[in-house]
Amino acid sequence: MGTHRQVERRTILKAAGVTLGSLGLGSTAVGCGGGTGGSGSGGGPVTIRYAWWGADDRAKKINQSIALFEKKHPKIKVKTDFQPYQDFWKKFNTQAAGGNPPDVIQNAVTFLRKYAARNVLLDLGPQVKAGNLRTEGFRSGLEKFAEIDGKLLGLPVGSNSMGYIVDEKLYEKAGVTPEHGWTWADWAAGLEKIKARTGVAGDAGPSGIMYYYDLILRQKGKAFFTEKGLGFQESDLVAEWTEAMKRTRSGLYAAPKRVEQLKPKSATAAGISAGEFTWDNFAVRYSAEGRSAYAIAPIPTVDGKRTGQYLGSLMLSGTRRTKHPKEVATFIDFMVHDPEVGRIMGYDRGVLATKAQFEAFRPTDRVSKQIAAYETKIAGSGVLEPITPHPAGADVVESTFMRLATEMSLGKASPGEAASKFFAEAGVALGSA
Repeated sequence: MGTHRQVERRTILKAAGVTLGSLGLGSTAVGCGGGTGGSGSGGGPVTIRYAWWGADDRAKKINQSIALFEKKHPKIKVKTDFQPYQDFWKKFNTQAAGGNPPDVIQNAVTFLRKYAARNVLLDLGPQVKAGNLRTEGFRSGLEKFAEIDGKLLGLPVGSNSMGYIVDEKLYEKAGVTPEHGWTWADWAAGLEKIKARTGVAGDAGPSGIMYYYDLILRQKGKAFFTEKGLGFQESDLVAEWTEAMKRTRSGLYAAPKRVEQLKPKSATAAGISAGEFTWDNFAVRYSAEGRSAYAIAPIPTVDGKRTGQYLGSLMLSGTRRTKHPKEVATFIDFMVHDPEVGRIMGYDRGVLATKAQFEAFRPTDRVSKQIAAYETKIAGSGVLEPITPHPAGADVVESTFMRLATEMSLGKASPGEAASKFFAEAGVALGSA
């Protein structure tokens, strides 16, 4: 979860959140494919539709994987469709509202409860019991990633976790060494040294990154979300954003206007900051976009121990209206377990989720090796925790958080005003999702 991925994360939000509600996807999306049987086609060929978001490089890899699947399963044909993030969700919402969604989709946790609440997704549990889908062999408990209210609504194809991407040359010049167990105080002191010794802002400015703030909250025993709403108070956010604005004014964070102008290129790759928080598998974009050397540094902590990290993932989900639940399960099983598919896909959608695929793919480039080593280390160190719940409406909340943080950083609202607006809008989104 490539240069295109950060752009995708920024563009996924409005399209999926607002459109879903406006299209009125309710319980009418209930389908007829929840059983364990096949298509009822009398043994003839079955065609299933698979849709995902991404760019041409991902499409090439997926099509190679599908060709392998069809060779091994000649009675199942797969019709494919791919779009950029925002176009994917617009099209899927329209299809789901019309009762004709694809049989299989690429999915993300931000949307899982929303679509579950609208009965759009297929419970894969019966297919597991029927022996058509395997849930063993996943890394770090990822097989439970998409379990919602006792239903299995997807299986992961890759994993990622929040990391801190740093410009190694700037950190070395400033004499700052990120180490496992470093605290937020250590990190802040490092930003001061970087600014003083290199003239470059220490950080791109994380105030609009929901998952960065989630880590901080989790380290303090809270979380951004609970299963039904927000897991923190307005005063918590005011304090966080007030401190962020102090660091922005002092130059420890990069100039927000410049950061916005550079998008979709990242501030760190552009050389105007020495580091930024993002998903570890996004590390591939920095060497492609930037001119320096980059590394994935550990997440700072409150107590030197708890990072608040968990593994996130893209996943494959079936849709409830499918007439071919057995074939859907067979396809998903193949895509997440087959070693050759792992060798084809590599880390395009994150570090491979199953042990068989993870062991089959041996990265040769420096960045992929870094990503694999980073996830192996955090998994082995025992810092990983269960994922934060994402209630229905989480996608709209994230979009709101990003928008209001940007307005605040650009001086269009004070931290207090922005936080007040956020809680008001988030309440509506979570209440009406």
